Parts: sequence; structure tokens; C-alpha cells
Amino acid sequence: MDRQICIVGLLVEDRACHGPEVQEILTRHGSHIVMRSGIPDPGRKRGIITLVTQSDDDQLSKLESDLQGVHGVTVKSVVLGGALG
Repeated sequence: MDRQICIVGLLVEDRACHGPEVQEILTRHGSHIVMRSGIPDPGRKRGIITLVTQSDDDQLSKLESDLQGVHGVTVKSVVLGGALG
């Protein structure tokens, strides 16, 4: 399957509660994540995480599905194009 570059945005509500489960999922999918950045929103107890991934459709779908399975997590993805190499 073809690998593609994708930006995945996460909004994590009640990050103190749901953050550890999100971290476990990101660690499990870490071989496909090439960049990660995060911004806490302490006043609202939530956080925003941005990922850049290189993965095939099945791997991306599994990552999205795993993250959407966490209560309080919203996931949005944009496929930018095919990965080189």
C-alpha cells in the first residue's frame, strides 16, 4: 500500500484524565508519527495535539479509530499527499 503524509489534529478534553490513554495510543502508533506538537489549555483543562504521520490508509484509520475510542477526544485528519521513499 502507498504511504501518505497526513496531519492529524486532536482536541483532548479533561486532559488530566484522558491524557494517559491518548499517550499510550500515540506510543503504540509511534513508528508512523514523524512529528508531534502539543499546546495545553490550562484554563479549560484541555489540550491540542498536532501530528504529522506517514502511513498507509489502514494504519491511519487504525490510529484515528483508536483515538476516537477515547472519551473526550476529537480527531480530524487531512491527507496532504504521497510520502516519498
